[in-house]
Amino acid sequence: MTEKHAHLQKILDGAIDNQKVFGTSFCLKYRGETWRGAGGNLQTESQYFIASTTKLFVTALVLHLRSNGRIALDNPISKFLGKEILKGLHTLKGIDYSSQITVRHLLAHTSGIPDYFQQKNREGNSLEKELMNGNDRYWSFEEALALSKTMRPLFAPGAKGKAHYSDTNFQLLGKMVETVTGRTVSENIAALITGPLGLSSTYMYSNAADSSPLHLYYKDQALNIPKAMTSFGPDGGIVSTSADMLAFLEAFFNGIFFPKPMIEELRVWNRIFFPMQSGIGIHQFKLPWIFNPFGAIPELIGHSGLSGALAYHSPGKDLYIAGTVNQVAFPDSSFRLSIKLVQQILK
Repeated sequence: MTEKHAHLQKILDGAIDNQKVFGTSFCLKYRGETWRGAGGNLQTESQYFIASTTKLFVTALVLHLRSNGRIALDNPISKFLGKEILKGLHTLKGIDYSSQITVRHLLAHTSGIPDYFQQKNREGNSLEKELMNGNDRYWSFEEALALSKTMRPLFAPGAKGKAHYSDTNFQLLGKMVETVTGRTVSENIAALITGPLGLSSTYMYSNAADSSPLHLYYKDQALNIPKAMTSFGPDGGIVSTSADMLAFLEAFFNGIFFPKPMIEELRVWNRIFFPMQSGIGIHQFKLPWIFNPFGAIPELIGHSGLSGALAYHSPGKDLYIAGTVNQVAFPDSSFRLSIKLVQQILK
């Protein structure tokens, strides 16, 4: 192990406090050189839930279909989804905008559609809160959609400067992919991504009895919610490893699934939560220089998840980073750790 690699491992080990972070697993590639490390209750080959980083896989499917002429970003989703799905999907101030929603709106979180998972219902509760309280449960696409339809939309689709992160958007994208291809999202991922890339440890979680991925943590308690994890599907249901995620990330940004020039079209940023901005199917993590007194962090584009999993690429530095801290209550811990790793690798 080189001295730099030893420093990277020390950073991972130092993040383990057995209060917020019980395990770390990261993989980095910089200028052609790859490093893998892990600490605590995770090993370099450990499988874990990548949560909303799944959305980057779905983005790859959609852009692949676009490159084959089967989907256009400005197609209304009514072209692919039935009337029952569209009915009551987006009604704001008495105006039904459901037929105006496009594929682009879903990918970019500019649809205004409520988030079935994190948004509160009329009783002031959310599905997220229910799960964090340990109440594991299944739900279907239809149930997720029905829940979203009970909530008030945020704004009209495509409203200037407006974006709102919504898992419902990717539930709809998943259903659209299935309609266009005649195959499940899981089958599409296997055919386009995991099969060709040889990612044998990556799959859509579908069996609650499957104990391969390490359970999540919520604060200092194990969060065992396998029923829920089978239900997220296209918005957050993939299991992977840091090495597999890195291989996918590199393929995503290098023209394996769709023409590489398409990436520039995705870089239309809207703020969703500081310091994150949403593009079209991708996110940007970019800290102002004032937050980097000990070493500037380059622009990172990719995706992350509530579980503390992330996968980001720095185009300007030829850098890729993927990993997790496997902590739902403090997902920012993963970004803080990533910043330290990136600063170290760029020294």
